[in-house]
Amino acid sequence: MITERRTKQDFACSMKALVDEYFPQAIEVRVVMDNLNTHTPAALYEAYEPEEARRILKKLEFHYTPKHGSWLNMVEVEISVLSEQCLDRRIPDNATVKQEVAAWEKERNEKRATVNWLFKTKDARVKLKRIYPS
Repeated sequence: MITERRTKQDFACSMKALVDEYFPQAIEVRVVMDNLNTHTPAALYEAYEPEEARRILKKLEFHYTPKHGSWLNMVEVEISVLSEQCLDRRIPDNATVKQEVAAWEKERNEKRATVNWLFKTKDARVKLKRIYPS
């Protein structure tokens, strides 16, 4: 979802959309996300009545990414590709951004584009041993 800001309300609305619009038939939705201070279950309780917040949260399983690691580099590579292929010009409004990103994402998924990451766990344990203990 593209939003104007990154507020707790925006996060709560995104989680509700995941559960109700994008994956309504799913028993559970695993959400992988960063450690931004707005990305918490409490945000749903601030945005919705307790019953509604609980209903949404019962379908979500949160996985927070580590603050350091090669996953971040892969995300940055993908964002760079998005920027170069799709967002490298002035875009007049959010509706157009959403439309352009959706078209780019669809094409990228159809091509099954991937990031060919060569940094292996074994190498990480040597190079980043204080972050990745044995």
